[in-house]
Amino acid sequence: MFRSAVLPILLLGGVVLAQAGPVKKAFPWKYDQYDFPNGLRLVTVPTDFPNVVALYIVVAAGSRNEVEPGKSGFAHLFEHMMFRGTEKYPPERYEAVLKQAGAASNAYTTDDRTVYHTTFSKEDFEQILAMEADRFQNLKYTETVFRTEALAVLGEYNKNSQFPIRKIFEVLRDTAFEVHPYKHTTMGFLEDIEDMPNEYDYSLKFFDRWYRPEYTTIVVVGDVRPAAVRALVGKYWGGWEHGSYRARIPQEPPQKEPRSKHIDWPSPTLPWLAVAFKGAAYSDTEPDQVTLDIIGSLGFSENSDLYKKLMIKEQKVDVFGVDNPDRVDPQLFTVIARVKKEDDVAYVRDQILAQCREFREKPVDAGKLEAVKRHLRYSFALSLDNSEAIASTLAAYIGLRRTPETINNLYALYDKVTPEDIQRIARKYFQENRRTIVTLSGGDSK
Repeated sequence: MFRSAVLPILLLGGVVLAQAGPVKKAFPWKYDQYDFPNGLRLVTVPTDFPNVVALYIVVAAGSRNEVEPGKSGFAHLFEHMMFRGTEKYPPERYEAVLKQAGAASNAYTTDDRTVYHTTFSKEDFEQILAMEADRFQNLKYTETVFRTEALAVLGEYNKNSQFPIRKIFEVLRDTAFEVHPYKHTTMGFLEDIEDMPNEYDYSLKFFDRWYRPEYTTIVVVGDVRPAAVRALVGKYWGGWEHGSYRARIPQEPPQKEPRSKHIDWPSPTLPWLAVAFKGAAYSDTEPDQVTLDIIGSLGFSENSDLYKKLMIKEQKVDVFGVDNPDRVDPQLFTVIARVKKEDDVAYVRDQILAQCREFREKPVDAGKLEAVKRHLRYSFALSLDNSEAIASTLAAYIGLRRTPETINNLYALYDKVTPEDIQRIARKYFQENRRTIVTLSGGDSK
């Protein structure tokens, strides 16, 4: 979950070299950013990795955009529907083109975005770009096909529901949020998924609203030239019509009391515990979210004292970690643990809360803080070791701010965080009236 940070570095052909002097930009690659008249944005990053091109298409439509009652899960559904073909490229022909090119293709959906990604040799770029343009502008499916895919999504939900950790996050979000769409996971509410096969007409409306150029950013990374990429994107995507839909995302009201929920699991499992606080929205100008990231690393990561105590020394947990996702709107800062014995759940909970309280009451060691900053920057730099990794990383941030420059702004914020900031942000967010605790146990969990 944590972004990476530290050590001034220079990336040359995938080789990481230490470099003296001032800290360089966190995102070291030069990029070309261009907006077409229809609202489509193109980000091109030429790299030194030969022959390979990664094409990532970022649509600003995730579960956050599902604002109408009874209509959750449609952003994720379209991750499936977009592979159902067009008149020009039915599924069989689409797959044949990818196979002939030796391309790797897939998609994923989060709270704030849906991303379609394909990696291939540069000689296949124009054909694959044209094929992608066709399905984004001319997707076509029958009601029968839609119902089949909707039932497949229900099957995916049922499969995922077999895992306690999936259920605990589902209940955690449903308990913590009242009106914001983050109340449901990307999969959606079960009752909405069960009704989804009956919503063919609404699916056409959803596609018409969100699959528009103003909500889409094309990311091209690899052995390419920006001018040539821009010409081809203009050729195949330039005629895509701008839409007119704007969603009103409900604003979550302030939480007034601590909340809790227990899940009785129908089969034997080790007990789970999630301790969450309403967190901050992603920002590359305000320090709250990056400071919470650093708090998570200092207090609850594998290098933290609490992890070493609970996992190694006392051996009371066998899973322990923290989740502080980057989201357009405030999400949850969550510490998650799987506890070996039911009798120890309260103890582990109290240890987590005590660590949160310590952040509020005592400034952190400045040396440890600087070490975390260096680790975050250094790890981030090491992750940018091929064109696909660069494109994948960019897609996440472009889903938040539509520009690679947000990465440089973000890491500049990390560099400025002080022990006093840690204490101030902990006092702001680690409050009882922002807290939600969910536990799960079942069968002979003692």
